[in-house]
Amino acid sequence: MVDQQVRVPDLSARPYELTVERVMKASPELLYLAWTQGFDIWLAAPGTLRMRPEVNEPFYFEAGGEGGTRPHYGRFVRLEPGRLVEMTWVTGPGGTEGVETLVRVEFVKQPRGIRLRLRHSGFADEAARDRHRAAWPPALARLDERTAAAG
Repeated sequence: MVDQQVRVPDLSARPYELTVERVMKASPELLYLAWTQGFDIWLAAPGTLRMRPEVNEPFYFEAGGEGGTRPHYGRFVRLEPGRLVEMTWVTGPGGTEGVETLVRVEFVKQPRGIRLRLRHSGFADEAARDRHRAAWPPALARLDERTAAAG
């Protein structure tokens, strides 16, 4: 296997971003697995997830929303087990509008649980950013709920 350079999207012309934080009950190791292999337990529609937790590997899944499911695509840019997941994130109309954005998720240990810090950057406009700003908190709440018992 030949080492490939990881290409991170150029976000310089797309300055809109958001940050969402939530204290989670599960361990950082379990949260990492949920972000790299287990989207189907908290985000992906059943039977739609295609994902291998390797840098430069593409992933695909469908997630429910108003008006049905929407395809989501991306690839892993950086993986640090139990600590960090960084991936590209592409959806169509009503999502990222086909623009490759970047999602960075950090798991930070603290006295009362694990602080999950999600930064989603590279939106082309405020409307796309604001839609995701509204969508991420309930998604993280669902992740917390589904992983808490096993954490």
